[in-house]
Amino acid sequence: MGYLAEECGVFGVYNNTAIDSAQMGYFALQALQHRGQDGAGMVVSDGKHAALVKNIGLVTDVFHPGELDALSGKKYMIGHVRYATSGATNVLNTQPLVMRYQDGFLALAHNGHLVNSKALSRSLRDIGVLFQTDMDTEVLAHLIARSHAADMPGKIAEMMAVVYGSYALVIMDRNHVYGVRDPWGIRPLCIGRMENGTYILSSESCALDVIGAQFVRDVAPGEIVSIGPDGLRSYPQPQRSGGGICLFEYVYFARPDSTIDGVSVYESRFRAGQLLAQVAPVEADIVAGVPDSALSAAQGYANASGIPYGDVLVKNRYIGRTFIQPGQRAREMAVRLKLSVLRGQVEGKRVLLVDDSIVRGTNSIIIAKMLRNAGAKEVHMRISSPPVRFPCHFGINTPNQKQLIGAGQSVEDVRKLLGLDSLAYLPLEKLEESVKGSSCGYCTGCFDGHYPMNLAVCRRKCALQPKTKEGR
Repeated sequence: MGYLAEECGVFGVYNNTAIDSAQMGYFALQALQHRGQDGAGMVVSDGKHAALVKNIGLVTDVFHPGELDALSGKKYMIGHVRYATSGATNVLNTQPLVMRYQDGFLALAHNGHLVNSKALSRSLRDIGVLFQTDMDTEVLAHLIARSHAADMPGKIAEMMAVVYGSYALVIMDRNHVYGVRDPWGIRPLCIGRMENGTYILSSESCALDVIGAQFVRDVAPGEIVSIGPDGLRSYPQPQRSGGGICLFEYVYFARPDSTIDGVSVYESRFRAGQLLAQVAPVEADIVAGVPDSALSAAQGYANASGIPYGDVLVKNRYIGRTFIQPGQRAREMAVRLKLSVLRGQVEGKRVLLVDDSIVRGTNSIIIAKMLRNAGAKEVHMRISSPPVRFPCHFGINTPNQKQLIGAGQSVEDVRKLLGLDSLAYLPLEKLEESVKGSSCGYCTGCFDGHYPMNLAVCRRKCALQPKTKEGR
């Protein structure tokens, strides 16, 4: 167990139903809350003016009846839940971002991380562009706003030509809501539909289920979609080779009831557990998962191994973030606050615990100790993904490589450090087999260091397009 920090979630709607857009967004963003808890926001429009509410905190903290009333009655809406991968956590850096420019207003919400944001920001500042935040999202907004393309899809396409990194975007202007997915397809984005030509954009399909929308399809890598009075239109852009969806969407981030690029998250995790049982069998009395993302894999392991499945850890779902000072005792108390052991399930038994990943290893050490203190005869651990050996550069807040326990130590060394009787990981080829059928491939950078782009080269790329009118 990482814990890896979640990414962000985006949502947008062009609404022709009797359901209020702000109410729809409120429930959808709660469905996406697992993707970010640092802040939340919504912007709505009647086609003339944009109204924005955003703040730090959970969706239920940010939106009260008064705020929702102020946003009601509007046709267009985009929303965001944030985990900070760039920029400090404050109200100014919370999304959506709303800007006014020559064509009216531009609202934008972003999930992902730009590799060359610093180079682009320097170039924009050199020509006099003023920044109000330190988010890479603002770089995207300025690139779109300064474009002289004839229409918004053209402006977005020119932005995409100079940006390197991961992004799933929802964008709104006076007439349309737009969805954009990076040309590598690293971050997910899907389309839903309701009656009367109402279309939805969402990071995950679970938000569509909450509001009663029907899943239509995923936005393709490099695709721009527009939703407006003329319905749904697609503007495909060139895809980049060597890319694909982040594998950690299936391993950890996405909700199990979501489907991403044609693959059920629950089924992929269940298959990963089955494959894990085949490649790393062990004699045990009970199979259990670390709540919540590893439960499906644990069920798959039990199914394939014939070892009974049961719960051994209970998760406290009613605590917020724990702000603690470094120190072993404090870390132990934080984990014990979040997880507790069912003593009757483990006492005198050989326990096989399935987890989705090990990042630093700190929490795994504490959990193994908790199980032994509760009377477990043996503690074995199986991980439903390969060792995390490399940092992510595309929106997951992984530690630097020196802090990754799997980067510099053998599996046997990690086993000893965690105090386990045995430890095994799912090989990368088996993880890829578990998500077989994805329509756009996979990013495996955090496991094998094979990133979908040359990071050293892409970080330096800052050629701004289009040029100013005077430069044409």
